[in-house]
Amino acid sequence: MSTERTATLLPAPHPAVYMVLYVPFGALGGFVTVALTFLATRHGMSITEGSFLGGAQMVSQWLKWIWAPAVDVSLSPKRWYVISTVLSAIGVFAMAVVPLGTETLPLLLVIVGVASLVNSVVGMAIESMLAQTTRPGQEGRVSAWFQAGNLGGSGLGGGLGLFLLQSLAEPWMAGAIMGALFLACASCLVFVPDVVSHRSEGGAVGAVRSVIGDIRELAKARGGLLAALLCFLPIGTGAGQGVLTQAAVAGVWGASDMEVALVQGAAAGVVTALGCFAGGWVCDRLQPRTAYAAIGLLLAGVGAAMGLCAPGSPLNPSGVAPVTLYVVGNLTYAFVVGLAYAAFTAVVLQAIGRGSAATKYSLYASLSNFPIWWLGLLLGRAADEYGAASMLYVEAGIAVLGVLLFVAVGKAWRNRDEPSSAVPV
Repeated sequence: MSTERTATLLPAPHPAVYMVLYVPFGALGGFVTVALTFLATRHGMSITEGSFLGGAQMVSQWLKWIWAPAVDVSLSPKRWYVISTVLSAIGVFAMAVVPLGTETLPLLLVIVGVASLVNSVVGMAIESMLAQTTRPGQEGRVSAWFQAGNLGGSGLGGGLGLFLLQSLAEPWMAGAIMGALFLACASCLVFVPDVVSHRSEGGAVGAVRSVIGDIRELAKARGGLLAALLCFLPIGTGAGQGVLTQAAVAGVWGASDMEVALVQGAAAGVVTALGCFAGGWVCDRLQPRTAYAAIGLLLAGVGAAMGLCAPGSPLNPSGVAPVTLYVVGNLTYAFVVGLAYAAFTAVVLQAIGRGSAATKYSLYASLSNFPIWWLGLLLGRAADEYGAASMLYVEAGIAVLGVLLFVAVGKAWRNRDEPSSAVPV
């Protein structure tokens, strides 16, 4: 029997617990996409090569549905969390040890890819706990705290990581401090109830059957399929942040490493967390899918406005590059990304129910991470070939097309499901 029908809600800790537990997941990604990516062009790499670092980090995030069932059918979520957090700490240390450069780029890409694969299990373990402790109607509130840990952790890992890499005598020291921070977050596990895996309910064979049954039920649901389409489309991705981080792009606005560390690190973490709480509030009052699509349009507008204000663009033809435009634009962008990520989690929690949470959440997360991956690489290439402003226009245009497609499919589906009324003669 599917655990979707039999699972019962466990006592729920305050959602702030999940925020702290999720920090290692976001921080490792931030260390790659902010700290290492910013320094890439300083060490002789092109913007496209710098984008490869973020691409290597994202590969595991859109393929993680492959190994997600192992979390559901084997060890408990708490054990998986401890194991993956320890290995993630080792991974961030290894990234700091390898020197940046075109010669070491292949090795660094392998380390980033493996560390990100292990780090994905951190998220799966928390998602499994989350699904079994979230009360109906609380998806928006829980999603806000959850994604505040993810995106706030990304800002922390990026800003603090960049500061440490540039301030300490040896790069490995930065990796050691980041790793210690990851391990400290695990202390919050004491506040989470013991969430069981499928294996404890019927052995390995029964666990696999249960997971397959839960996925089959999800695939039959109209809401589940619409949520899958929304996640797959390039809406609210925030992919432009990784390109805006690079020194060569930030330099277009006259931004130094200090401004980048501010708007992509500490300040971005706070602003994005505020966006997560605002997004959770919105999703508790609107249908999460509707909110997510609307937020995607808002993010496209912010990106397009930032492009219009870039030096040499229609609103700034003089080529003057006030760094204030970079700071304000990035922080506004970060706030809306927080809105989008909280809405994404609310959409997914509403769709998946409680059974096989790690697998089902990972399926949706993989769908959503795929456009972040390919769009990030495309935007890096666009910035290299046509400039930073054009890159932002490309991102905005693709997002608008994605929202229009989602609206068209949703409308067609509703029309198909409406029964035709007989007209009396």
